Amino acid sequence: MLLAIDVGNTNAVFAIHDGTRLLGQWRCVSDYRRTADEYYVWLKQLMEYAGIAGAIRRVIISSTVPRVVFNLRVLSDRYFNCRPMVVGKPDVDLGVPVRVDADTRVGPDRLVNTVAGFNRFGPELVIVDFGTATTFDVVGHDGAYEGGIIAPGVNLSLEALHQAAAALPHIDVTKPDRVVGTNTVACMQSGIYWGYIGLVEGLCRRIAAERGRDMKFIGTGGLSPLFAQGSDIFDAIDTDLTIHGLVLIASRNQESTYV
Repeated sequence: MLLAIDVGNTNAVFAIHDGTRLLGQWRCVSDYRRTADEYYVWLKQLMEYAGIAGAIRRVIISSTVPRVVFNLRVLSDRYFNCRPMVVGKPDVDLGVPVRVDADTRVGPDRLVNTVAGFNRFGPELVIVDFGTATTFDVVGHDGAYEGGIIAPGVNLSLEALHQAAAALPHIDVTKPDRVVGTNTVACMQSGIYWGYIGLVEGLCRRIAAERGRDMKFIGTGGLSPLFAQGSDIFDAIDTDLTIHGLVLIASRNQESTYV
């Protein structure tokens, strides 16, 4: 079985894949202080609770938090007796070109989403990922990663608004019934929700106009279904896109020294 680990700035997702289907996935807070032993005890209990039997033979990691990777490497070596694949390292073949400026480091999650998006939806995509940052990634005609946009994430913007303005409360992200609010909370909810709808729609249309061709727009990330309720710009929503990409990359590299 394959253990696919997607570490974001806020949360990490651990998923088990048996080669044909996803057996289970779980989420924890991204914390570089968590040890390999803690990861193993947590994961073992969840697998047992889900009734997942069998040994993990391969591990693949995508991490936007470099300090987390060391303990995940130890987890893989100590408990699963294998060397993990780490997306972004030169010895891991993505199968798609990366067309960015020289010496530019692209977040591994964005590369993984590119691989998955091209596999599931074909070429000429804009993948909008609602994470700690809201990212827009362009997939070319041949599946290449061709650049993108990074904007502040929804929850990050909410936290900044709350901290910078003493009179404004901390609120949850939700779709308001009306655009114009009649109280502080409703005004903030409208500004965040419809403001991000405007940001997403505007940037997607500008990308398509700049490229001079029709593009498909794919939403991913935990908040993508919520924002899809307020916009018809998305051609598809796929909250498991990153895990799917990790499975594809692991399969592509399975004949290597990682087995």
